Amino acid sequence: MKIGPLWLKLQVACGDAPAIGPGKAALLEAIATHGSISAAGRALGMSYRRAWLLVDEMNRCFDPPLVETLRGGGLERGARLTETGGVVLTAYQALERRAAAQVADDPAYATLRGLLRPEPLPPAK
Repeated sequence: MKIGPLWLKLQVACGDAPAIGPGKAALLEAIATHGSISAAGRALGMSYRRAWLLVDEMNRCFDPPLVETLRGGGLERGARLTETGGVVLTAYQALERRAAAQVADDPAYATLRGLLRPEPLPPAK
């Protein structure tokens, strides 16, 4: 989440694996919107394999899983968030908002912002 010129990146770990972070939250949102892992991946500019691996990692980190796949034809196919998936996504987004609000008023943030260049210098030759 961008707070002025600084970015706040909140990740929740499951052992050594990132259970959810900004990219996985965006993937969950895209699955909810598009109804499939492949369409969600395309919308985010990632391959189906990459999207599937991220979903698999999230599902292995949370109990019960966050995303369920639906096999078969007709309207009942693709993927959708489970009830737990919706709860986790909502909680993660709320935590992000609260963290961003707290950081925005922090003196350390003001210090970093004051010392940050608007753009990086060109690479040294």
